[in-house]
Amino acid sequence: MSDITIHWTFLPHTDPEASLAFYRDLLGFEVRKDVGGGAMRWITVGPADQPGVSLVLEPPAIDPGITEEEQRTITEMMAKGTYARLVLGTADLDGVFDRLKSGGAELVQEPAEQQWGARDCAFRDPAGNLIRFNEVR
Repeated sequence: MSDITIHWTFLPHTDPEASLAFYRDLLGFEVRKDVGGGAMRWITVGPADQPGVSLVLEPPAIDPGITEEEQRTITEMMAKGTYARLVLGTADLDGVFDRLKSGGAELVQEPAEQQWGARDCAFRDPAGNLIRFNEVR
């Protein structure tokens, strides 16, 4: 038996207020920390009933070891939606889909049965990150 758990994971954001509107207002995640300001703002969010699991929304490509060329590549990949992704689970896939669609989230894929056995849908968050929702059966 392992005592290892998922504690934090990171996704880049380009607009803190738009990210809050998506993760807090549309998904219903609670804001746990909000530090920094402007382009250098880190926002930690997570499901209220899972206090040990957090998603840190961070400024992209801020590591001092990243070159300008790498920063451009990351920015281009984010714009295409190919840089980062997250898969979330829900028992109410249709309800989540309807809430995000009516809330103006960018739709990528309507709910569908996948050949690997999952039923899922997908949206992009305001930074272009691909967010898939799997139906938990």
